[in-house]
Amino acid sequence: MAGLRKAPSLTHSPSALRALMRRFDISPRRALGQNFVIDPNTVRRMSKLSGAGPGDRVIEVGAGLGSLTLALAETGASVKAVEADRHLVPALRCAVAESGLGPPGVEVIEGDARTLDWDSVLAGADRWLMVSNLPYNLAVPLVLDLLRGVEAVAAMVVMVQKEVGERLAAPPGGRGRGIPSVLVESYGSARVVAPVPASVFYPRPRVESVIVRVDRDERGIAAARRDRLERVVRAGFGRRRQMLRRSLAGAVDRTGFDRAGVDPTARPETLTLDQWLRLADESAAPAG
Repeated sequence: MAGLRKAPSLTHSPSALRALMRRFDISPRRALGQNFVIDPNTVRRMSKLSGAGPGDRVIEVGAGLGSLTLALAETGASVKAVEADRHLVPALRCAVAESGLGPPGVEVIEGDARTLDWDSVLAGADRWLMVSNLPYNLAVPLVLDLLRGVEAVAAMVVMVQKEVGERLAAPPGGRGRGIPSVLVESYGSARVVAPVPASVFYPRPRVESVIVRVDRDERGIAAARRDRLERVVRAGFGRRRQMLRRSLAGAVDRTGFDRAGVDPTARPETLTLDQWLRLADESAAPAG
C-alpha cells in the first residue's frame, strides 16, 4: 500500500543484531550495563504501551543499536535517540539511516543523559514522552532527576530490572517501597505495566525485567516543602529496620508525630505520601 513507512529491518533479530555488531566491531560492555533487545515484539509492545503516535515527541535514553528507536519511529512519533557510548553511535546512525526512518523523524544525539542540556535538547515542544531501556545504575537517578528538573517530560515508559521497577512503583506496604517510590509518588503515579523475560536480550541477563510507566501529575507541592519531604524520607529509610521515632529522632518529636497523625512505632515502608508530607511539615515546625 502506498504511503506506508518501511518496517525496520535491522537489530530486531539475533542474526541482524550480531551482523550489525560484527560490521562495527562492537561487543556489549558489561560496565555500562549494555543488554540489547533483540525481540521485535518486545520493542513494539513497549512502543504501544507508551501511547506514542503521530505528532508526539519522544526522547529515548540509551538507544544502543536502535531496536526500540525504530519501533518508536514506526508509530509516526518524532524521536530523539540519546546514546552515551561513542562506539555505538555510528552503528545506531547506520541502523536508523538504513531503516528508512531517519531524519527528520529520528535524530541521534551522542551524549550522557546525566550531563545533557535538557532545555536545549527538548527545545521546540512543551510536552515530551521519555521511552527507554535503562541500565540498572542509571534508572532510578535519571527518573528522579527528570521529575525534579525537566517538566517538559510529561511521562516516562522505561524498561528496567524487575527489582528497580518495584522500587519505583511500590505502594505503601508493598515490596520495594522506599525512597524512590515515595519521591516518584510526590510527582505523579508509577505502575508496572508489563513483565519482560530475560530471553529478549543479548547478552541474556541473569534477572527479569519489567516495563514501568510514570505519569507526571503535579501535586502543587511547594519547593521548600518538597525539600523537607525528601530530607525526612531519606532519614526515615536510612534506618528502615527501626521505628520512625528512632530514625527521625531530632527531626520530629513525639508531639509532632501526634499532630501528623502518624504512629511513631511505624516502619517507614508502611507510610502513605500524605503521612510523609505531614511529617515533613512537622520537621519544620518550631519546637514546643
